Formats: sequence, structure tokens, C-alpha cells
Amino acid sequence: MFRLIVVVLFTISFNLAHAQELYTPRDVKKAYEKGTRSRDGRPGSNYWQNRAHYNISLSVAPPNRTIQGSETITYFNNSPDTLSFLAFKLIVNIHKPGAPRTGGANEKYLTQGVHIDSFSVNGKAQAWNNQPYYYTTVPVKLNQPLNAKDSVQLFIKWHYDVSLQSGREGMIDSTSYFLAYSYPRVAVYDDYQGWDFTNFNDALEFYNDFNSYSVQVQVPENYVVWGTGTLLNPSEVLQPGIAKKFSNSLTSDEVVHVATQQELLQKQVTRQNGMNTWKFSAHNVPDVAFGISDHFVWDASSVVVDGKTGRRASAQAAYNDTAADFHHVVHFAKEALAWLSNNWPGIPYPYEKTTVFQGYAGMEYPMMANDETYDDTSFSRFVAMHEIAHTYMPFYMGINETRYGFMDEGWATTFECLFNRDMMGTEKADSMFKLFRVVDWNNDPSQSQDLPIITPGPNLSGGGLGINEYGKPALGYLAIKDMLGDQLFKKCLHEYMSQWNGKHPLPWDFFYSFNRTSGQNLDWFWNNWFFSHNYIDLSIKNISKTKTGSFVAIENVGGMAAPFDLFIHYKDGTSERIHQSAAVWKNNQHKSLIKIKSKKEPDSVRIDGGLFMDADNSNNSWPRDKSIAYK
Repeated sequence: MFRLIVVVLFTISFNLAHAQELYTPRDVKKAYEKGTRSRDGRPGSNYWQNRAHYNISLSVAPPNRTIQGSETITYFNNSPDTLSFLAFKLIVNIHKPGAPRTGGANEKYLTQGVHIDSFSVNGKAQAWNNQPYYYTTVPVKLNQPLNAKDSVQLFIKWHYDVSLQSGREGMIDSTSYFLAYSYPRVAVYDDYQGWDFTNFNDALEFYNDFNSYSVQVQVPENYVVWGTGTLLNPSEVLQPGIAKKFSNSLTSDEVVHVATQQELLQKQVTRQNGMNTWKFSAHNVPDVAFGISDHFVWDASSVVVDGKTGRRASAQAAYNDTAADFHHVVHFAKEALAWLSNNWPGIPYPYEKTTVFQGYAGMEYPMMANDETYDDTSFSRFVAMHEIAHTYMPFYMGINETRYGFMDEGWATTFECLFNRDMMGTEKADSMFKLFRVVDWNNDPSQSQDLPIITPGPNLSGGGLGINEYGKPALGYLAIKDMLGDQLFKKCLHEYMSQWNGKHPLPWDFFYSFNRTSGQNLDWFWNNWFFSHNYIDLSIKNISKTKTGSFVAIENVGGMAAPFDLFIHYKDGTSERIHQSAAVWKNNQHKSLIKIKSKKEPDSVRIDGGLFMDADNSNNSWPRDKSIAYK
């Protein structure tokens, strides 16, 4: 009997100790076993990742919609594996009839996708995989396998038509195009899943290696090209006066009108060479994108992003002069660059510039954003900041957005909220956050809204995808910030980013990095917020009075470990506010007893979660009706 009791007690103790361990997928467990990742949140001693150098030439001649391209890719296999084939991403194949999409597509959206004109490996022509059922991800078998720690040189020539319906890329107007995902790229081959075969479905986002890019964009005279990276030859493509204004803008605190509408109309902006080739260079970035137009005006300025070194970053805008809000966009971009560099995440902006191009997407790219125009300039500011915030996640940090979008959209939404609080005040910022980020979760009781945040993106759609990538994880990050306090939270965030910038972090790398740096086992919190079906619904059950004060019994109906405020109104007319961080739910995630230290008698008590909107407000106050007696 004694032995049985010992066994039972040991089993209970063991189960309690391990009850909060995080679910870990089998592919991630294998990464731990191989030593490519560590359970303390650091890259493992055997961590590796592949990369490439892209030398790309694009030729564009609006109103002709056909983009001609060629590229040489030097691909480095840093993995321990021999690769018998390469997987390629052809993102603009999303426009092909029959491509998997989340919804329908009208005629203006559809094209014939990418046509590969020629393909060679190490100088030898090779057949391309033209199977009709391959859309945005195409496997191509190599005639000679690529050995571990070896490289291969690929040459690809292709063409495609820009889609008439512009979104993340496509035609803005007949002489303005946004060229994103415009080149065939080698898909990510990583340490936990191998080749990334996930097809782009027009709702999910992207997963790319960190590469170096040399890009030449050939356009007719009078067309300006804005793009990722350093413009290497401004004096070759710009007339002297324009080139000088552009150069001055790189160190100016004032907004410089690099190319005005009048200068564009009088053909005083670009060199009159018939065709101009704009050359760009970018290093250690996961993608490149370009905007072209013959009538978009060009504003630019700069701002110090690193106070220690005095390093500046350029802020630029390209837009139709009729877009009133875009006349303020350079100022908005400078504001965002400075705030992100000095506040949250508080890491100097890692690139030399950012350009906001007027389009139709509200979409981020390294050093570029494709943003809509709005009548409300405060919303334009909000959108510009959100897209620039993405610089850190997923570009500085190589997030797999396709699978774990909450690791980048959730952070951009968090930074956006904190930025808005500083810029417009907490009340207005929080009201905007509630309206755009969590109102659906609060008002929609359907099962899809309560799926765990950790659910992979390809397994989500509709409202479940939106809330799990934006509002819900942002609340989780804000809750852990509130619980740890700003100083420790920033220490944890910086350590995570220091360990994983330029690499491919997974959610478990983030969770365990925070655990290690904070010196706390936060698995109970990660489980509650990121692995559960919980939602926010708190209820005041009763109030009890003692000689030393009062106790408020709160039931966590929805299960989410959300912070909240108790507002107590006493019978003598005074009031008190008591804040509770998520830590109040650490030991018991179902109920909590909050002590009111004051000996005064409460007249009423109310729960207010602020940003953490409660799904049922009918049980948030005491007394709720005359039948509730004061005990």
C-alpha cells in the first residue's frame, strides 16, 4: 500500500511538473535531435541555412504589360544533405487560371503566369518542369545532384504579363507598375521541414532565404524606378539637377521634392537615352521589389536611426500628385523609422532606406511598401507605420510567414499599437486597435475564431486566419510585456532578435528564448495564449468582506490569461483602480481571488480589460441586480 501511494504521488508530481510543457511538432523535435536548434531558444551548434546570390535583369516598357527577365543564381547548399532536385517559387503563377486561391478571381486578375524560356545548370541546358498542375511551387530535378557544402550556378530566362488588377503586385495604372515576386527564386530548404512546398494561395505570405541581389531594371526614358537596395548609378539615369536633389535628400532633415509634377511633364527628370538601366544592390535580404512610373512624383528626406553612430536612413515616397495624403508620407515614414529605432523594438533600423509607393495593397517588402491612398491622413500614417514595422519581422528576422504569420503580423500589430499610443494618445489608439484588430474576435463566437494561434497558416482561412495572425497574438505580446514589465520584456526581445536576426526562428525558439532570458518558465503563459482554444471572458462571481478588507472572486469563463483592471467605487464616494497582470492566472487559470486592501465598504466593482475586450460584459459588474446580496 505504501509503495502504491509513493507511485501515485510521484505520478501526480511528475504530471504537474510537465503539465505545462509546450506541444512540439515532430519536425521541430528532429531539429533538436540534430542539434540545429536548442531547447533554450538559441540556434543549435549544428544550425545552418542556405542562401544565394541573384543577378537579375528586368526589362519593362509600359504600356506593354510583358515583363522580360533573366537571372543568374549562384545557390549555396550549406546543409548536410545532398539535393537531387531544387524547388522553385513562381509566385505570380497565382494569376493562372486554376491556381489554388482563397476565393474567386475576375478576368483582370488572371494571366498565363510565368513562362520559362530557358533554363541551364552550371552552363548546361536542362529541361524545366512544365507540369500543368504545378503553380507557385515547382520541383526541378537536377541532372547532377548538388552535394552538401557545394554550390550550383543556375541561369533562367522568363517572361510574364503584369496583371491588370493590382494587388500586392501588378498594374497601378497604364504607365505605373509594381513589380513584386517578379523573378523565379529557389524555395527555402531548411533544417526542420526540408523543402518548403507550400503553395502561395493569395492570403498567406512568404518564406524566403537571406540572399544578395544585383538587379538591373531597364525602362524607357522618363520612367523612374524605386526599389529595394542601393541605387548604384543615379548620375547615369537622372539628369544632373535631379541627381543632386536626390543626393541632398540622403542627409537632409527637410523634405526634398526630388521630382515634381512639373519636372516630370517637362521631361527634366531622367536621362534622355531612349532606355535607361537602373542598377540596385542589396545584401542579406529575403526579397526585392520595384515600382516604376513616368508620372509619380518623388519626395525624399532622411532621419537619424542610430543615435550612437549618427547613421541616417532615407525615407522616400512615390505617388500620383493627386493623392493628398501622400504629400505627408515622407514625414510619416521618418516618424516611423525614428520611433521603431528608439522605442519598440528599439533596434536601429537595419537598412539604408524605405520607400512608400502608392498602390493598392497595404503590403511590405524589404525597404519598400505598396500602400493605398486614404482620405483620412491619420489612417495613412497608421498603414505606413505598420508596413515599415515589418522591417524587423519578417525581414530582419527570417520568419516563415506562411506557416507562422503571427510571428510577424502579430509583432507589426503590437508595434503599431504602441506607436499610436505615443502619437495620438492611449484612448484614441486603443479605440483604433479594438476597431481594426480584435472586434471580430470579440463579436464572433464561431469556432474558427478560437482556434489556437499556433495553428499553421495553411490550415486556416477566413476570420480564423486574420485573428490568429494580427489581433490575438498582438494581445499576447502586449500581455507578456505588461506581466514582465518594459525593462525585462525589452531585454528578452533584444536577446531573441540578437540570436535570430538573419536566420529562421520558429515559435519555439521565441518562447524558449524568452524563458531563458527572463529566468522564468513562462510555458504556462505560452500554452494559455498560443496553444489553447481560449477566449477572453471574465466574470465577477461575488465579493466577501473581512476585517482587513474585501475579496473579489473572479471566474475566468473564457480561459484566456488576460490582464484586467478592477474599478472599485466605495460607499463613501471614493474610487480605486487595481491592475492585475496575466500573472494573476499563473497558478489557477479558472478562478482568482483579488484582495482589496482598503477597509472601506465597496458599493460597486467593475472589470475592464481595456484592449483585452471581454466577450460578455453582462457579468463584469457587481452588483448585477438587486438579487445579488452583499456577503
